[in-house]
Parts: sequence; structure tokens; C-alpha cells
Amino acid sequence: MTTYYDIPADLLIPALAEKLSTVKEIEQPNWSDYVKTGADRERPPTQENWWTIRAASILRKVARQGPIGVTSLAQDYGGSVNNGAGPNTPGVASRHIIRTALQQLESAGLVELVSTKEIESVDGKQQLYSGRKVTSHGQKLLDEVAHSCRDVANEMYPGLAKY
Repeated sequence: MTTYYDIPADLLIPALAEKLSTVKEIEQPNWSDYVKTGADRERPPTQENWWTIRAASILRKVARQGPIGVTSLAQDYGGSVNNGAGPNTPGVASRHIIRTALQQLESAGLVELVSTKEIESVDGKQQLYSGRKVTSHGQKLLDEVAHSCRDVANEMYPGLAKY
């Protein structure tokens, strides 16, 4: 069986985004038409389905690197900030977009929080989390989409046939 590790991201993510567009929990918020995807960007995205593409990409990253948090994902999706005459510095992506997409994926049952320990604080007991990981339902969805992309991947990259 083909897994999402076997299919390149440039083939898997658009197919996964198309599949996620049918999930009712994952929908583009109203405010997303007016936001940039990071501080290093100059304009908002121009694609119509950029929200589902980002959600699909986040789902793939969580599956490959999980448990992973919002800050690590923001650093992965960031670019470099142009500081004029000074050297460029790393820029981070919008944490609000990533957090909202993760919450939508979590409500769809594709991603879940990983708890580490419970601590005692001034406000009482608090649960600490190490990030999010993909659920078995999310794993199944990723593998189904990867299996459906296998023929196209074999045509584009003949070396993948041995996997």
C-alpha cells in the first residue's frame, strides 16, 4: 500500500486539498480574505482555495513531524524579512492562520492534541501539551489520497515505482 511518505508533496497536497474541501468542518473564515500569511509577505494570497491547500499542507506536516506545535509550524511556513540595508532575518508565518486550521482539522477528527503532564499552578491544575499528532482517521485519509496519486507519481517520477 502506498503511504503519504511515498508521494511527493507537489502531487499529494493539491489532491489532499481537493479531498478536504468536501469536509464540512474545514472552511475558509470570513477574515481570511484580508490577511497576509506572514509578516514577510507583501500581499494576501490570490488563490481561491488557498485555505484548503494550507490545511492540507499542515495535515501532511503534522503527520510527518508530529507531535508538532504552532510555533514550529510558523517557523516552517515563514520566509525571510527584508530589512532594507541590513541583513535579512527569519520571518514567521501567521500563527492565527495555522492555529485556526489546526482547530478545524481537530474538529474534523484528523488531528489530536498530545498531552504530556499536568502541573499545579496558582490557578489550579493545568494540562501541558507537546503539540498535535495525526489520528488514525487522518492517517487513513492521507494514505487513501496517496494511493490515488500513485499512478500520476509513477508517470512523473519513474523511480518511485519500486516503492
